Amino acid sequence: MNNKVILAFLFCFLLIASNEMQGGEAKVCQRRSKTWSGPCINTGTCSRQWKNQEDARFGACHRNGFGFACFCYFNC
Repeated sequence: MNNKVILAFLFCFLLIASNEMQGGEAKVCQRRSKTWSGPCINTGTCSRQWKNQEDARFGACHRNGFGFACFCYFNC
């Protein structure tokens, strides 16, 4: 077989395989906490609050302006 035909076949196979793997991933969105008060210092505490009060997948502290705020991540 010609090398160009083999390379074209492999390229098509990789293209199809990569599209199949992306189909099962859920999109994750983030939102700033409406129930958190004060600076967010401990990501674990932020995550627990979101799981318990907002039914989010997890939460994390991120820089927001001059301080840190608690953000949640959930399925869109």
